[in-house]
Amino acid sequence: MRRDIDVALLRGFVAVVECGSVTGAANLLNLTQAAVSQQIRRLEELFGTELFERHHKRLALKASGERLIGHARRLIALNDEVWGTMSAPAYAGEVRLGVPTDIVGSFIPPILKRFDKAWPRVRVALKCSTTPQLLEALNHGDVDLTLTTERVCRANGETLLEDDLVWAGAVNGGAHRRDPLPVSLGRETCEFRPAVLKALGDAGRDWRPVSEAGIDALKASLDADIAVGPFLSRTIPAYLRAIDDPSLPRLPRFLINLYLPPARSDIADELGRHIRQEFATRFSRSAVGDRDGARRRPLTALAVAQGS
Repeated sequence: MRRDIDVALLRGFVAVVECGSVTGAANLLNLTQAAVSQQIRRLEELFGTELFERHHKRLALKASGERLIGHARRLIALNDEVWGTMSAPAYAGEVRLGVPTDIVGSFIPPILKRFDKAWPRVRVALKCSTTPQLLEALNHGDVDLTLTTERVCRANGETLLEDDLVWAGAVNGGAHRRDPLPVSLGRETCEFRPAVLKALGDAGRDWRPVSEAGIDALKASLDADIAVGPFLSRTIPAYLRAIDDPSLPRLPRFLINLYLPPARSDIADELGRHIRQEFATRFSRSAVGDRDGARRRPLTALAVAQGS
C-alpha cells in the first residue's frame, strides 16, 4: 500500500541532524521541543523503524537514519522548488552572476540548467574572474550576486561549502618529485595564490613558477606533468589527480561563499535560492556561515547531541 510522506516530518528530522540537537531544531523551525520530538516519533512510526540510537542525552543515527537523510534533503529541496515555482511571480529579464574561474565548471552547470527550466525568460549572464575582482564588481553593481572562494566568510556573506585546498597533478605524474618543485598558480589576484606561497615558505620548500596565466594554462601545465598546482578537492578535473605526498606542504581549507547586496532584485534572490538548494542537495555541508559572517560548528550526521 502506498503511503504519503509528510514533508514537515522530514523537515524536523533534517533540522535535528543539521542543528545538532532537538533544542536547536525547535528554535530553527519555531516549534516546541515536544513538537519536534513528536515529529521524529511519527516519522519512525511511518517507516516502522527507529532512526536514532538513544544513549542518555545523545543521539546517533542508525543505519535507517543514514539511509533516509540524503533522500529527505532531496525531497525537501524539491518541495521548496515546486512551492517557489508555483507561488513566485513570472520573472523575466537578466541577472548577472559572478563565479570564480576555478569553480565555475564544477558547480554552476546544474544550477543554470535547473534555473533555466524554472525561469526560461530570465537570462543569466556569467562573469568569471578571481574572488577579489568579483567582490569589487559586486560593490560597484556590475554583478547582482557572486560566489567566492575564500579562507573566511565576510559580512553579508554565507558559506555554502567548505573544502580542502590540495595539490593536484597529472595521473601517474612525477612533477611533484622534482626539486625545486615546479608550481603553476593562477593570476596574481587568485585567492589561492597567497595561501600556496605561505605554505611553501613556511615549509622552506624550494620551488619555481611554471605558469601564472590563468586556470586554463594551469590545467594544461599539470596535464603535461611539468608542474603541480592548487585545486579545491571537489573541483579537480577527471584527467588530473590529487597528490598524496607528505613532502608537499599542507594547504589550508577554503570556503565557497555566496554574497548578495542589501538592495537586490527579486530575480537575484531567486537565483540565490537555487544556488543554496543545489549546494544543500549535493553536499552535506561541513560548515555553514550566517549572513553576518559568523561560523556555526561543523555538522555531523553521526553524532547528534539532544538538548545541547
